[in-house]
Amino acid sequence: MTARFHAWRAALRIAGRDARRAPGRTLLVIGMLALPVLGASAADVTLRSAQLSPEQQLERTLGQADAELDYRGFGRILQEPDASQVYVDHTPAEGQADNTDETNGPPAPSSAAAVLAQAMPPHARKLERLAGTAEVRTRHGALDADVLELATADPMARGITTLKQGRHPVRRDEVAVTTHFLTASGLRVGSQLTVRDLDRSYRIVGTYERPGELTADEVNALPGTLLAPYGRALAAAGRTPSEPATETFLVSVPGGFGWLMVVEANTLGVAVVSRDVTLHPPARSDVPLYREHPDLPLLRPVSARATTAVTVVVLALAEVCLLAGPAFAVGAQRSRRQFGLIGAGGGEGRDIRAVVLAGGLIAGAVAAAVGTVLGIGLSAALRPLFEERSGARFGGLDLHPADLLGIALLAVLAGLAAAALPAVTAARQPVLAALNGRKGVRRSGRRLTVLGLAAFLLGTAIAVYGAMKTEWKVVVAAGSVIAEIGVVAMTPAFMGIAGRLGRRWGLSPRLALRDAARNRARTAPAVAAVLAAVAGTVTVAAYTGSTAAQERERYVASLPNGAVSVVLDDDRGRDAPAARTAVARNLPVGVEADVDQVFASYADCDLNTMCGYVEVVRPPAKACPLDDTGPSNPLSSMPRAELRALAHDWRCTYERVGGMTAPSGVLVGDAKLLKVLGIDDPGAVAALAHGRAVSLDRRNMDAHGRVTVRLISGEPHEPSDVGPGKELPGSKLVGFSAYQVPGSPRHYGVVVVVPRAAVRSAHVQTVPLGAYFTTTHPPTDAQRQKTQQALDNTGADVRFHLEEGPQDPDDVVPLALAIFAAVVTLGAAGTATGLARSDAETDLATLAAIGAPPGTRRLLSAFQCAVVAATGVVLGAVTGIIPAIALRLVDRRIAEAFNQRQLDEGSAGRIIEHVPIVLPWGLLAVLLIAVPVGAACLAALTTSSRPTTTYRAM
Repeated sequence: MTARFHAWRAALRIAGRDARRAPGRTLLVIGMLALPVLGASAADVTLRSAQLSPEQQLERTLGQADAELDYRGFGRILQEPDASQVYVDHTPAEGQADNTDETNGPPAPSSAAAVLAQAMPPHARKLERLAGTAEVRTRHGALDADVLELATADPMARGITTLKQGRHPVRRDEVAVTTHFLTASGLRVGSQLTVRDLDRSYRIVGTYERPGELTADEVNALPGTLLAPYGRALAAAGRTPSEPATETFLVSVPGGFGWLMVVEANTLGVAVVSRDVTLHPPARSDVPLYREHPDLPLLRPVSARATTAVTVVVLALAEVCLLAGPAFAVGAQRSRRQFGLIGAGGGEGRDIRAVVLAGGLIAGAVAAAVGTVLGIGLSAALRPLFEERSGARFGGLDLHPADLLGIALLAVLAGLAAAALPAVTAARQPVLAALNGRKGVRRSGRRLTVLGLAAFLLGTAIAVYGAMKTEWKVVVAAGSVIAEIGVVAMTPAFMGIAGRLGRRWGLSPRLALRDAARNRARTAPAVAAVLAAVAGTVTVAAYTGSTAAQERERYVASLPNGAVSVVLDDDRGRDAPAARTAVARNLPVGVEADVDQVFASYADCDLNTMCGYVEVVRPPAKACPLDDTGPSNPLSSMPRAELRALAHDWRCTYERVGGMTAPSGVLVGDAKLLKVLGIDDPGAVAALAHGRAVSLDRRNMDAHGRVTVRLISGEPHEPSDVGPGKELPGSKLVGFSAYQVPGSPRHYGVVVVVPRAAVRSAHVQTVPLGAYFTTTHPPTDAQRQKTQQALDNTGADVRFHLEEGPQDPDDVVPLALAIFAAVVTLGAAGTATGLARSDAETDLATLAAIGAPPGTRRLLSAFQCAVVAATGVVLGAVTGIIPAIALRLVDRRIAEAFNQRQLDEGSAGRIIEHVPIVLPWGLLAVLLIAVPVGAACLAALTTSSRPTTTYRAM
């Protein structure tokens, strides 16, 4: 035991001395080991910091209060302990009237305040909070802003907002605004803020931010000073706010707001977010929701974080080994003469193995410490970028010592594991060969190549099986790692193939390719390092890019991207010309399509009873069977096979519409409207010019080439009176000769376009509705605010919409993983090629000795590094795509199961979740070009034109 201890001490001393004698190579080795540690620790700190603790989340919601009381207005409710989900019992509590009003939305604040006061425990202190919206005047025009009425200067509200400049409002004529609102509005602290239809103004006394909503355009005022006057002003003008105001109480209770208090408040219809209950939830048997409804499905949305994390973590661990292995392999090659001297001096193979492993231990420990510190620093430096991207502040720099120590320990252990194979190889080399400096092999072992191919096929099969037959991400991760190891094992064979390609190239690239093939012990590990880094980057990019594409597909557009609609909500259309002019003068308008609507109403029409309504009548042969279901013909009576077959029936497929820009789907207009909608059909343009209607939905046309529209303008009737074959009181059927646009064009809710000549011939009354526009370029915030102000000046009740398309997701996880993976990739490529170049220094000296010009040395060094980087990028790209596709296939199976459940319930294609697989072709192109070119340029710049004098012991 004592002898082995002294042997290991000597090995550590020799390894340390070797590291000091070759500081450049040592730094490169440490860099190879530290890169995965840097990426893993930076990702861990970033994700931990972005994920708020329950205490931090409660502070942003409650401030310093013990609970928030929210009256839902639906009688008794049942809630989960954290109030994440609330279910209505629909049975009014004893002694309480049913205040449910399904038409008017939430209860009025006055009634809510009375119930909330009743739900407060004795000796509790309250802080009233109201939330709503208001249209405020800005320097550029008008802006719809959120309104928070809360005494933010009260200590109980500390944490809900963060004061950035000035002070909180303390008077009734004072407000504070968010920093984002101040920037967008062009106002400043000290400016007067005016609100539409109010004869008073408010002085801006400070700016603040909402930690969880950095992009919020919000105004903070004292309770009762803005929303109530604004609501009365709108009512006097005959308008309603876009969203009703909601009222809640922040409550401070001596001893906290316990679970029994929450249950008692639930009987009054009050949902409670309690600090004590959230942090210390009750037993499941004490929760009425779980007790009364044990089979009630509780939604638990799963984000892409959990899907990506397992595979990324496993690949990161494999990446540590793959990056560390090349470092020690190259280091062992550089120290082979020293190992030969140890053998010549009587040292055994285990002594040489101990020296290599000791070097791995020293380098791993230093790399773990350096990588962890740099990872923390990188996370802190990039924190503003992540916060801006996610739109929320982090809870702080959250350092979990257990995580960081675990990452560092894994790095040390991985360093030892990675040094094991080079240690065995160094111990087995003949002493004479090591002293003479012979190195490299011309042929790779067939056994290693066959084993690598088998591992690649096996890993791919496991990943595919995990994707197609199970929902276990661990299976996908395991298969991906096995496949990656298989590709690494085949790397020497790939380098041999690359060497045969050099015959047709010039001198420098031919020498570089042949050198890579003849010195596979040096080039293969470096290629494996680049392979590992690129594989991780491609996996993250492919998966996150696919999930982003899925989110974009979920978005439902109201109009083509960049199009604008302005629609009047009244049925007279007197202000339509002024509204059209307001948009045309203030926005970069291209095409303007003025539209009218068919008028079918009378003065006392109540829209809730469906009178004054226009609808397209479908021919019976084109009606979806699911539309003829009801109490006498329920969906449950239809066979499941028939329901699933209807999913592919064109009669039962519906285009999702993002908004009601066309209230009835029938618009009166001309060919300009088709252009705005993006429909390029000369036949449709000709049809409108000749007085024929244009159908954008093939279910509208009957066998005679006509479209029939029903005008409902008689006495009110109930919705239950509507059904196939039923004639409604006061209804009128009007037919138009029509042209059907071929295929299934995107119509954005406009299913029929009728020319004005046709409605005049049919003696149908129309009124101006508004206009549709195209824009020449995206409008600025100032232009939009100016447009809103101009529309307000018309005095009309107008709905204005600018289609901006889907917005990028604000999840910080994909961005963090992508950035840190890119850092590791670039660093690994640079250090790996640097190691290969340093090991090839003797080859450069040989070139100088035979009279090669200095430019040849630079070119050879550049091409040597380019070969390593290019081969690693190609193999890494192929390897990295496998786990990304496999993970997306798992997601696709889950989505298909959801789709089948929807079809079995009769949705018939209306709710279909598509899971695309998008490969990052742009990133692959950048990697294939930038990494090899960057490595070649770096090598050329760092290669001296003059040869370095080398000495060889005889």
